[in-house]
Amino acid sequence: MDFQKEPGRIFAVQDGTLIAEITFPEQDGVAVFDHTFVDGSLRGRGVADQLVRAAVRQVRGRGGKARLVCSYARSWFANHPEEVDLLER
Repeated sequence: MDFQKEPGRIFAVQDGTLIAEITFPEQDGVAVFDHTFVDGSLRGRGVADQLVRAAVRQVRGRGGKARLVCSYARSWFANHPEEVDLLER
C-alpha cells in the first residue's frame, strides 16, 4: 500500500476517502502515537502493522522517542520488544 507521509501523520486515501491512518503528533519533543485507523475493508491484511512500522521508522529517523496512547500501538509494541528502546522512559 502506498502511504502519504506528513510530520506526525501517515495515511492512505482511495477515491478521496481516508482508508488508513496513524497519527503521532509531537508534544514536548516526543511523538505521541494517539490514533490508528484502518477501514473495515482492509482489516486483517496487516495494514495497521505497516502504519506503525512506518511511524517507527519516521520517529527513529529523526532520533525521537515515542509515547503510546493508542491501544493498537500499545499492543504492537508489546509484541515487538525489539522496538521498545524507542519508547520514552
